[in-house]
Amino acid sequence: MTILIQAFLGRVFFIPSQSMEQTLHGCTGCTGDRVLVDKVTYRFSDPKPGDVIVFEGPVEWGHEGEPKSDNPVVRAAQYVGSLVGFGGNDNDFVKRIIAVGGQTVQCCDAQNRVLVDGKPLNEPYVYWEPGRGTQQQDFQPFKVPEGKLWVMGDNRNDSLDARAHGPIPVDNVVGKAQVIVLPVNRWGLVDDPNPQAPGKAQSLGVPGWQQGLPVAGGVLLAWPLVRGGRRIRSWAAAREK
Repeated sequence: MTILIQAFLGRVFFIPSQSMEQTLHGCTGCTGDRVLVDKVTYRFSDPKPGDVIVFEGPVEWGHEGEPKSDNPVVRAAQYVGSLVGFGGNDNDFVKRIIAVGGQTVQCCDAQNRVLVDGKPLNEPYVYWEPGRGTQQQDFQPFKVPEGKLWVMGDNRNDSLDARAHGPIPVDNVVGKAQVIVLPVNRWGLVDDPNPQAPGKAQSLGVPGWQQGLPVAGGVLLAWPLVRGGRRIRSWAAAREK
């Protein structure tokens, strides 16, 4: 059942780094967020600006997350564990869509804002990590090819993203991050305001009175996966010793 859920409906993904702070929490050696990634939405609609996505990194993106064990048995367990949110698949990344195919993106204007098709974005989710400054990295206008996505981290000055590696293929998208399911004190929807919306950015999520429904549903869906992942992680740790 777990394999079927992972293949067709959703996957619990472990946040391995701090590049999406403070929307998603993660860091090396800490207890990062686990998010439920919806694999159904993009079968019926295209990825949109503002969506937080998990994607398979192209070769030039390198790796993120914990290194693979040299032990083939443990390595197999790490892979299965990555499917249920314990340990990361180091080929997967999580970022926010800033621009889609056909749009031109650049940075920055006089107010330190990213522009898409010459219009400044409204990005309430951007986080400035202490000690890394608040001035965004400048880059020249770049037209995103069709079939590609320009993605960036919310922790704007501590994220290796499209600015360093270029856009990603739409076909590499695993799914949309919808719900933080663990730790318990972080339960909630993943904010997805459209930065290109005119005026004040509006959330693309459901109305407030409905927000508890996907959270509860996500937790119910993710719980058996998480429990299985804990058993796998414990077994792998014992094999490594």
